Amino acid sequence: MDVEIEKFLDWLVVERGLSNHTIASYSRDLVQFANFAARRGVTNLQNIDEKLILGFLSHLERGRYAAASVARKLSAIRSFLKFLVSERVIDSNPLALVTFSRPARRLPKSLDVAEVAKLLSAPDVRTTLGLRDKAMLETLYATGLRVSELIALRTSDINLDRGFVRCIGKGGKERLVPLGEIASHCIALYISGARDRLAGGMCTEYLFLTNQGRPMSRVMFWKIIKKYARAAGITKEITPHTLRHSFATHLLERGADLRSLQEMLGHASIATTQIYTHVSRDHLREVYRESHPRA
Repeated sequence: MDVEIEKFLDWLVVERGLSNHTIASYSRDLVQFANFAARRGVTNLQNIDEKLILGFLSHLERGRYAAASVARKLSAIRSFLKFLVSERVIDSNPLALVTFSRPARRLPKSLDVAEVAKLLSAPDVRTTLGLRDKAMLETLYATGLRVSELIALRTSDINLDRGFVRCIGKGGKERLVPLGEIASHCIALYISGARDRLAGGMCTEYLFLTNQGRPMSRVMFWKIIKKYARAAGITKEITPHTLRHSFATHLLERGADLRSLQEMLGHASIATTQIYTHVSRDHLREVYRESHPRA
């Protein structure tokens, strides 16, 4: 099975253009399934059946895996089996006629406008790192980019005159997202007052750099946003994705339409974007209760 998993992962890279992060997730999930199958004495791909897969899912549930993690692993197995059928490695897909209930989507956590303002005001812009951090936080909230998209930005991806950012999202898809005046101003200050100092003479196209002149990493930015959340007195659990959720929630609350939001977030399906309508409805109910005399 290991050989076919490697072929499948290569296919995902070449044919679907998935990111390294996504490929790593597929790899972990499928290796875990392969190890489970081997313990059950299943080494021949033709012997993978519905009973084996259901046994694997039960094994995951007993191990207290979150419903979302189980669903992701099942999706990886489904895709792998479809690939094996298309490559004529197996005769039929044992999951072709099997349906599973989808786990309930958790509403994304977001900050309110006041909390976002505190977070964005936390960096000390009198310092080199403060200028960089302010520009990163403002850009993230202004655009709703994924953190992987943010740290991958090149200087050529930013158009400050026209106020937009170009990014490459999931599946290698390119999109343009409005940047806004405040974020544009912060990026301009960072580029003119801090980026060259961070680069230290090194030649690099990446926009946001560490103090060693290297591209910013996901882990480092996660630590940065945690630090400023503490400094701002925000007690909620916060991650880089929190600002993406806040971006989407605040736009919907102020009348943005779902299709435009889908484009800005880079969602392949509007069904993914629709989760934010639940957040918006909660906001409307709260406004109604606070404002209507007979609420």
